[in-house]
Amino acid sequence: MGKRVTTRRRVPEGFRDAVGELESWRDGVLAVRKRDGSLVEIAEETLVAARIVTGGPRTRTGGLPG
Repeated sequence: MGKRVTTRRRVPEGFRDAVGELESWRDGVLAVRKRDGSLVEIAEETLVAARIVTGGPRTRTGGLPG
């Protein structure tokens, strides 16, 4: 708990990702708090990938017109 994670889960349309702080993992449900403050609840059986994000937040650089 308390670690920044990235997750991928199956949804009817395909896959959906969520990145944020893992708040809890109880009774087969992960709760991930996203940067915008919203809480995403992910049922274990829909989870296809997850990992702890190390380092600071990434920023996009280059390739964008100024």
